Amino acid sequence: MVPVRCFTCGNVIAGEWEEFKERAREGDEDPEKVLDELGVERHCCRRMLVSHEDLVDVVAPYQ
Repeated sequence: MVPVRCFTCGNVIAGEWEEFKERAREGDEDPEKVLDELGVERHCCRRMLVSHEDLVDVVAPYQ
């Protein structure tokens, strides 16, 4: 689960996660261009999306 807000500045970033994931991670588009088109301008917010790794599916069986 992607955090709802950026840890540094507090901007809401969860709304951009699905589109970013589809276009940049699963597609062949450049992550920099995708973030520019989504309007994510701050470096801290970009870091949150680029470095996020979904671990819910990995951890869920151990609950």
